[in-house]
Amino acid sequence: MIVEHLNLVDFRNYATADLTLHPGPNVLVGSNGQGKTNLAEAVVFLATLGSHRVSSDAPMVRDGAESAIVRARLVHGSRTVLVEVQINRHGSNRARINGSPAKTNELPRYAHVVLFAPEDLQIVRGDPASRRRFADQLLIQRTPRMAGVIADYERVLRQRTALLKSARARGIRGEGLSTLDVWDDKLVSLGSEIIHARLRLASDLQPPLAEAYSAIAGADHSPQLEWAMSVRGGDPEESPDEDPDTDAVSAAREGIEEQFRARLEAKRSREIDRGLTLVGPHRDDLVLRVRDLPVKGYASHGESWSVALALRLASAQLLRAESPAGDPVLILDDVFAELDADRRRRLATITAGYEQVVVTAAVEADIPEELHRHVVRIHAGTISDERTREPEVDDD
Repeated sequence: MIVEHLNLVDFRNYATADLTLHPGPNVLVGSNGQGKTNLAEAVVFLATLGSHRVSSDAPMVRDGAESAIVRARLVHGSRTVLVEVQINRHGSNRARINGSPAKTNELPRYAHVVLFAPEDLQIVRGDPASRRRFADQLLIQRTPRMAGVIADYERVLRQRTALLKSARARGIRGEGLSTLDVWDDKLVSLGSEIIHARLRLASDLQPPLAEAYSAIAGADHSPQLEWAMSVRGGDPEESPDEDPDTDAVSAAREGIEEQFRARLEAKRSREIDRGLTLVGPHRDDLVLRVRDLPVKGYASHGESWSVALALRLASAQLLRAESPAGDPVLILDDVFAELDADRRRRLATITAGYEQVVVTAAVEADIPEELHRHVVRIHAGTISDERTREPEVDDD
């Protein structure tokens, strides 16, 4: 897939912006705070319906505006598709595909993007929410209908948690809250679908993760990933250092719904006491390991970066293998400044073979030579000085 043209209205620091992109590598150069990452964020939103920087949509709308528009002309082989999303500060977002109204969760069917960013280090070193967000955004790209499932789950979770808080305030305990059963049924149905999808994702990511890690790090440290799940009885949110029982995780592929329902029943009194929903995929964690040790707390800075990059590369390889639309667009947002020379070279070599790569950098010299081709300069929200590097000609 190729992003041929990007148009923004009232998005972040852009009142309006137009960016033409080309097949192969594209480099966006500008000092920090000029708007490079905002362009990357807009493209990523079309693919994941979310931001890699913020958890809500409102910050993406320019100050003083009520909505932002992101439009992109996408090329899938010989087919061109125009996609558009209106991001509203209040209320639901709206989408159009080839000029016709569409559901926003249809957008990831057309936009396939994998982003590398400094924030990726939080996937391996941050809290469980960072890893859940990584997994769920990839789920949406892999299976766009999961956007609706995840949104429905979050809505049910909010309503169920509100009911628990109301019960706590009114002093209701245990069996006195019969209306909770209806929300339990919805939570179990939607949550089990998310858990099953996440387990499949972890299994499918394992081979490309190991391959990508070796390519980035130049060593085989046996990277592994597995889900620690609250439906098994633990709580990764409250006991982050607890090792997942891999045999139990494998067994849990069967009977997820039954385990989910049993844990809700067992924790009902505690949930009412705390006014929180304590069981479900919103409490789970993706545990990452290298050399049989958890990355969080044990891996070096270089190993952590290698795992983070390998997760993104594995995601790209997975989407590349499964998508009839071809390669996903790779966006490398201010990543090279964070890497040593060896990892820069390795990452550039691996990514240069994709159909389209978009690189942002504050310092042009940070970008390896093989990714220099089309260069665009960004200054104070203005896109200018677009040029194509021509091969040097020997006058002699």
